[in-house]
Amino acid sequence: MAGFIKAQAEAILHTQIEDEVLFQTAFTHRSYLNEHPEYKNPSNERLEFLGDAVLQLLSSEYLFIHFPEESEGQLTNYRSAIVNTKSLGQEAGRIGYGELLLLSKGEEASGGREREYILANTFEAVLGALFLEKGVDFCRAFVEKELLYKTEEIVGNKLYRDPKSTLQEAIQEKFGVTPIYKVLETTGPDHDKTFKVGLFVNEESFGEGYGKSKQKGEQAAAIKGLDKLKSL
Repeated sequence: MAGFIKAQAEAILHTQIEDEVLFQTAFTHRSYLNEHPEYKNPSNERLEFLGDAVLQLLSSEYLFIHFPEESEGQLTNYRSAIVNTKSLGQEAGRIGYGELLLLSKGEEASGGREREYILANTFEAVLGALFLEKGVDFCRAFVEKELLYKTEEIVGNKLYRDPKSTLQEAIQEKFGVTPIYKVLETTGPDHDKTFKVGLFVNEESFGEGYGKSKQKGEQAAAIKGLDKLKSL
């Protein structure tokens, strides 16, 4: 298993991997541990924690350098649009992380390999592994190539606007009501919960989102709602 993941990861990351176990861990979803008590590696959650910090640093550095006239608040808006769950999930799916995930049968059957928040978490976990093995300079080049390339589009098309505010304005204009958010489910331990949040318009479901906080779940649901509005 480790050899397969190593070979595939080297192909999609375009680099040689020295620590097979480290990168196998990066692709291990916590659901896999429940069905495989003999499995020796932990889940990718600790690497995700590290990768998130690396991503925040590198994206902040990039924006600080490339937008010298922008305020702290505007740079924060740009960064949020680039590193949110949807954005990271899309890039992880494009790169091919979903094919390498170790998931439980139930998670896989329910579409876990394509689920945005799982892919987004994996993007961060792999980045954490790359940081440990390759260092910050490699990670900087990787993030610029695989994620920050879309900064110009996000800024140029004003895609950084707060999705909840944008959605509320659009829903009020189209339907004359205010959208409502409800927490539908929470999973994970107390120190690392994931929130599933539903978006409702006129008491009908209008989208769902996942996040590490209720606020992030609402933002993800709002993004889904904006996507749905485009098709109406």
